[in-house]
Amino acid sequence: MRVQQARVLHRPRPEHGYLPEGPRALPDGRIAWITIQTGPGATRGAVHVLDPATDDNVTHELPGRPGFALPDQGGGRFLIGMERSLGWFDAATGKFDEIVQGLDSHCSGTIVNDGEPLRAGIVFGMKDTAFREHKAGLYFLRQADGELFRLRDDQLCSNGKVVREAEGQGGKVQLFDIDSPTRLVRRYVLDTDEGTIGEPATAIDLRADRAVPDGMIALPGTDEVVIAMFDPEHAEDGRALRCSLVTGEVLAEYRTPGAAQVTCPALLRGDGGGQLLLTTAAEHLSSDRLARQPNAGCLFVAELD
Repeated sequence: MRVQQARVLHRPRPEHGYLPEGPRALPDGRIAWITIQTGPGATRGAVHVLDPATDDNVTHELPGRPGFALPDQGGGRFLIGMERSLGWFDAATGKFDEIVQGLDSHCSGTIVNDGEPLRAGIVFGMKDTAFREHKAGLYFLRQADGELFRLRDDQLCSNGKVVREAEGQGGKVQLFDIDSPTRLVRRYVLDTDEGTIGEPATAIDLRADRAVPDGMIALPGTDEVVIAMFDPEHAEDGRALRCSLVTGEVLAEYRTPGAAQVTCPALLRGDGGGQLLLTTAAEHLSSDRLARQPNAGCLFVAELD
């Protein structure tokens, strides 16, 4: 298995490095990313736009805790899942206009976590903030008519998602989904016409790993994904795994020195080809553990072949 070291791309302010996630590349080379919350017990987060060429990072404070932020082409507006709603955030005005409210009305104690767009809309999940009960929802919001479908109501922490769409399949797409504590990447058939989901099959089994799978992206033109591994224990390096969706095999490992809690990957364009961006977190790290993980909360980058 090939092992590759990543390097620090950006070191956020401490509060913004507490729980970074959800990086997205913009067409002009900038990177949108979020801070879910700014510290233990905090009830607010932020969305950022980073220029990696200058290390200039513009921060927009949010009125709640975001789970994901999907930027428009210019990076001025974001479709954000925050607390128990979805809406459009305008970076210029700071205004958040809700389009969906009252998510997870069947239970209490959950907030929006990860989300992924597809041609027919967006699929996103929730998490139990106490990480105790399998009650969080998995949703599909259809763009054509704005109808919301709850696909599952038994997840604990709905995280990384990959959607694979093929011509001639009608409204049926493959959805690969991580409910983190299970340490499994599950494959579903999502019917976007009916708003239903089939029974799960296991695509990748990571139950032997101490770290927990978090965010996930597909590598275009392959049957492979990159999965961020969140290690709550001390480790010299954090890891992201390049895995096959066909065999479940781990093919390569990308390491983040001094940052064990890897949260999300993203793809960037580099001078010589593709680059892998990895966000890391400093969540729940004591001052002693932070001293042993000096890069916790940083954004990293590694070259892709």
